[in-house]
Amino acid sequence: MSSLTFSHTVTERFLRYVTIDTQSDPDSPHSPSTEKQKDLGRVLAAELKAMGVEDAHLDDYGYVYGTIPANTDKKVPVICFCSHMDTSPDVTGKDVKPQMVKNYRGGDIVLPGDASQVIRFAEHPALKNQIGNDIITTDGTTLLGADNKAGVAEIMDAAHFFLNNPDVKHGTIKILFTPDEEIGRGVDNVDLKKLGADFGYTMDGESAGCVEDETFSADGATITINGVSAHPGYAKGKMEHAIKIAAAIVERLPKEGYSPETTSGKQGFLHPIGIEGALEQATLSFIVRDFTEEGLKEKEVLLEGLVKDVMKDYPRSTYKFEVKEQYRNMKQVIDRHPHVLEYAIEAIRRAGLRPMRTAIRGGTDGSRLSFMGLPCPNIFAGEHAFHSRLEWVSRQDMEKAVQTIVHLAMIWEERA
Repeated sequence: MSSLTFSHTVTERFLRYVTIDTQSDPDSPHSPSTEKQKDLGRVLAAELKAMGVEDAHLDDYGYVYGTIPANTDKKVPVICFCSHMDTSPDVTGKDVKPQMVKNYRGGDIVLPGDASQVIRFAEHPALKNQIGNDIITTDGTTLLGADNKAGVAEIMDAAHFFLNNPDVKHGTIKILFTPDEEIGRGVDNVDLKKLGADFGYTMDGESAGCVEDETFSADGATITINGVSAHPGYAKGKMEHAIKIAAAIVERLPKEGYSPETTSGKQGFLHPIGIEGALEQATLSFIVRDFTEEGLKEKEVLLEGLVKDVMKDYPRSTYKFEVKEQYRNMKQVIDRHPHVLEYAIEAIRRAGLRPMRTAIRGGTDGSRLSFMGLPCPNIFAGEHAFHSRLEWVSRQDMEKAVQTIVHLAMIWEERA
């Protein structure tokens, strides 16, 4: 257990940050995708400056950078702590009204703004570990934004701790808050040279004690169908309807083992995320996920084979099949730097938790940062049921995340 004395500000910060709408927009061509993300960025940069982080600033792309200088004579690698400011486009993040269930005693939590929204004890097994804790939820009309304002608040609280406890030795610490992570653009415009870090950690995981060094590898697949148009009154034997061809492709998708709703653990999937078009042309968009590149390729071959099979029934129509790389499993990079993960596991242990090494059925900014030259595993932030109105986090888990950050910086200094 920690022998340090913490006077936590994380909950107060979190409750303020979630009331700022920072929802990103996948259809926007701008960076950041929504200007309102900068509203939180300005708050964070100002708070960091007020703490004493002299170089804290928000750039034009919506990134917040800051440096906590080293207070040791040792030559310590520069580490970065990173979280994203945006919230998911899946559920509104406007007018968030956080609620706190103090000293949770078990059972279901009915959200007061919409009684049909219930965090059911039977459906949220992580609640078993929260008895006696203070649970923060929404009122049921919005998401909460714990993904990832819990991580933001934790990094801010840790910065506050370091700047108020100069006797706690650490190397140079870099702070990075990113926009647009939820739409896959979180590090599109990050300036790694300006950041100047050697290794990083995203604070964007779920249950307390979890550390993740493995993510999905991810591709996007687009199928463009060119059908045959004809006047509907005189279409017999002539028309080949692009929308119907697209629908036939979706109908042919495997019913088991290849979809998000039928897979778990280390299983990947094929997932249609969009369909649009008209008689003459239609487009199907898919995301393809697996923990190995071989698994991605196998699913993409299966998908194109399925398309070819459908097209046999439409001999005068054509298709175009395109695959675009999105991100890769960060384990490929982190395995080359095992101490980065080892230090995180030790920090979690020092914070009084049992470390749990898990894999993410998704991606984080750390996935791409790792391949950009900044090895970056993911540490728990405490968020649960994210991207939904049932999202929740506990005060105690956020406080443990802060303690993990502090111990992690101390370990890097100790081992230097």
